[in-house]
This record gives sequence, structure tokens and C-alpha cells, in this order.
Amino acid sequence: MKWLRIVAPALALAFAAAALPATAQTVLNVNTALTTDDPMYAGLERFKAAVEKRSAGKLSVRIFPGSQLGKDEDVLEQARAGANVAVLVDGGRLAPFVKEFGILGAPYLVDNFDQVLRLEQAPLFKGWVDKLRNAASLQVLSFDWFQGHRHVLTNVPVKVPADLKGVRMRTPGAPVWLETVRAMGATPTGMPWSEVYSALQTKVIDGAEAQHPAVYGARLYEVVKHITKTEHIYLITGIVTSRAWFDKLPADQQKILAEETFAAGKWASEATIASLADYEKKLREKGVTIVEIDKAPFKAATAGVYQTLGYADLRKDVDKALGR
Repeated sequence: MKWLRIVAPALALAFAAAALPATAQTVLNVNTALTTDDPMYAGLERFKAAVEKRSAGKLSVRIFPGSQLGKDEDVLEQARAGANVAVLVDGGRLAPFVKEFGILGAPYLVDNFDQVLRLEQAPLFKGWVDKLRNAASLQVLSFDWFQGHRHVLTNVPVKVPADLKGVRMRTPGAPVWLETVRAMGATPTGMPWSEVYSALQTKVIDGAEAQHPAVYGARLYEVVKHITKTEHIYLITGIVTSRAWFDKLPADQQKILAEETFAAGKWASEATIASLADYEKKLREKGVTIVEIDKAPFKAATAGVYQTLGYADLRKDVDKALGR
């Protein structure tokens, strides 16, 4: 029944797309968990406008914020079934298909956005993209959507990992996220982003970890008192769609989608970086205490995550691709 719940919408979309005449408009439905006031959403709108203009209306993009098409994992399954859907997703959710993608969510992997761009263009990353096409029938359009540094959100002050002992902390359910939170000293609890506010409000969880734009967009300042700037994850995400749907497009339309997702991702990432100080100011105005800390204890506590998850050698490959 779960399989039918996930795949039935995909089949409906796929059949509808197949029924369109060859000259008709081709539609891509893009899902994101984020709200409309997030810089990432503005990037998606920019992507939509550029694709529709450049394709002279032959390609159309529809954006669904707030996970309207379902959880990221469900939308990925719809894409695997051939539906005309895409999702703004992190590497951790792609790791069940190609393990290497999981390292993108590992702690303190990159230092800045330039390194993200360098990694995406590296042969190492392009090899992961090819593996994902073959292993899961998923097509990466671009992976340069930086959503911000992830920080610790709690109702108690936190300065060192020991302060997180016993704290039930929400994180996405992928192994790399769960292990990172566990290594920082908290008890990881996987749950969809849409459930975090109510879970904090009802004390099902004691804390979470997220980036400033998402915290503000979800109004989590109403249910948390403290943000500790651990910057433990540099949140790299990308637009992933159906390989089967993508491969049926004319070559010029494939090129448009790939180029415009990259351009929009770079724009959205730069907008995010430029907005972080303002988001921090707004969060402080809402009554949240935000503290800078010495990140060295958190880096030390999470260093073993790479070994635990079998990413030690891959970390060396990433460092080599980044020239460090």
C-alpha cells in the first residue's frame, strides 16, 4: 500500500505527460520543503522564468513549496517511476542509491561556496552523477544550491558537545545526518521538516538543527530559545529529476534545464550567503539568543563520522578534488 501511495501520483503524472502531443508544452513539477520566503524559492522562481523564456514556452516549470508533492523521499520515488517531477534535495537522501552522495552532508566537509562549485565540476562528482543515473534512474540537473550553515537549535544554552547530552534532536533521517548529531552528543530523531514545529511545541523533541532561512521561514523562533552557531553542516543541495523523463527531452531542452538550474542555484546560493546576517538579526529581534562558539570541540567530536560511515577514503578523494 505504501508503494502505491508513493508511485500512484507518479504514474498519473507520467501518463498525463505521455498523452501530450509532441508539440505541446512540457511541464516539470518541482517540489521543495522550503517556504516561499526562502532565498532558495526565489532561485526556483528565477529558474522557472529563465527556462520558460529560453525554451520559448516549450518547457514549463511549476513550483510546489512546503512539500506539497510529498516528502523528498516520496518525490524521488515518483521520479524513479518516470514522472515529470524534480525535488530540491540533499545528498543524504540520495545515499541509499549511491553511497558517495551521503558525504555531501558530512560534518565540516567544505569551507566555502567556491569549494562547492569546484567539487560539482570535478570528475569525482560527475562519476557519482553517472552512477545515480544507472543505479536509480535519477538525473541530477545541478548541485550548487547552498542553503546555509546548519546550527543547533535548543531551549537550553549549548557551548560544547557535552551540553547536548540527553537532548532529543530532530534531523533528516539519512545515516550521515543521524550519525553527525549523535557524534555531537545529542540523541538524533529523524522526522520530516514539516513536523518539526509541532514536535518542538509538544516537546516530542528537545531541539533541532537547521540553517537560518529555514528556521525563520518555519517560525521556529516561536518554539526555540537558543541557536548555537556550530556550522556543523554546510548544506549543499541540488535539483534531481527523473532520468526516463529527462532522456525523452530534445537535446536543446536538456541543455536548457542543466544550464539554468546551475545558474539559478548559483544565484540563490549567493543570495543566501548575502542574507544570513539579516536573518540572524531578524531571529534576534524575535527573541532568540544566538551565540558564537569555539567550533573546535564540535569538529573534534564529529571527525570520526567519516570512519564510522565508511567515508574516510572518500574524504581524501574530496580533499584532493578541492586541491587541499
